[in-house]
Amino acid sequence: MSKRVLVLAANPKKNSFISSLAEAYANSAEKKHEVRLLKISDMEFNMDLSGGYEVQTSMEDSLESFQASLEWCEHLVILTPLWWGSLPAKLKGLIDRTFLPGFAFQYEKGKLIPKKLLKGKTARIIMTMDTPPWYYSIIQGAPAIKQLKATTLEFVGFHSVKSKMIGPIISSTKKSRTQWINDVSKLGFTAN
Repeated sequence: MSKRVLVLAANPKKNSFISSLAEAYANSAEKKHEVRLLKISDMEFNMDLSGGYEVQTSMEDSLESFQASLEWCEHLVILTPLWWGSLPAKLKGLIDRTFLPGFAFQYEKGKLIPKKLLKGKTARIIMTMDTPPWYYSIIQGAPAIKQLKATTLEFVGFHSVKSKMIGPIISSTKKSRTQWINDVSKLGFTAN
């Protein structure tokens, strides 16, 4: 069954392994699905939500385009590096600026849990790291995966959020990188 798939390459660097992985996923997914590929490195916006949610900040074109693509998609794929155990600041800024009340969630009077406005969508997180994935998961508890999955995507209504950790990148061989690209390409074909 064909899906509308949004692929977000969330490394702020123009040329990165994340971009290669995102392109592999998107190219494979296009064989069966309708795909949009966005690269955070091409997006220009103020990352700072200095007024919080109390002050409405005008949105740059790239943020409006991202929100429209987020509404459009049925399956979201976020490919991101792990930096200092967390998400790159630009990805966090993208979330802060676009996952807004009235768009992604809505608090309702008398209810503790807000209404999820992005229901019915699935997601996949693909995270690269210089740490061995087993160490990041078992010893460090995979906090960035948990944050992105539970306190962001599931909070606004995404279900069936899957993750894949890839690494260590820093000491990887060309053979390892080729295998990781092939693995991600297979995920793209099934939009999984």
